Amino acid sequence: MELTLQPLASSCCISGLPFGEGDRVASHLVRGAGLEIRRYDLREDRSAEFLPDGIVACRWVQVYKPRAREENRDRALKLTAETLFLALADPATEPTPENVRLVQFLALMLERKKLLRSRGLTADGARQRLEHLKSKGIYELPADELTPEFFRAVSQQLGVLVGEPVLQKLPG
Repeated sequence: MELTLQPLASSCCISGLPFGEGDRVASHLVRGAGLEIRRYDLREDRSAEFLPDGIVACRWVQVYKPRAREENRDRALKLTAETLFLALADPATEPTPENVRLVQFLALMLERKKLLRSRGLTADGARQRLEHLKSKGIYELPADELTPEFFRAVSQQLGVLVGEPVLQKLPG
């Protein structure tokens, strides 16, 4: 799965005001009528005013940090399963039920591609620990059972991102 998107905006798409360091920014990936995926960034406190012009595939909240001058802006433009996982699994990103489900699915994909490695469960057994091999970062995800309902729901989310159903039919 690979998409090309805009990087984090420097201003709110609703008010037009620039983000300041430490502002809470809600990012939305929206699929429009022409199947294009567009990213919308807005101040979290303006979320009630956001009326997407398509289907919201996922949403996450992050704390705004101005981009360093030497940072390669083009590097952030390509959204892959790996970069989406890293954005949604970042401890600074507040999880939503939809995002947790998507992160769990992306983790499965990235484990198969050998980009993530399981490091076992937490002491209480409630969370799975995964190591991102490139960065050596450790991410903890709920150790939920992946049921057919889970795969149906994530299939709908991925279908919004790629413009078609990902899983045609699941047993059960």
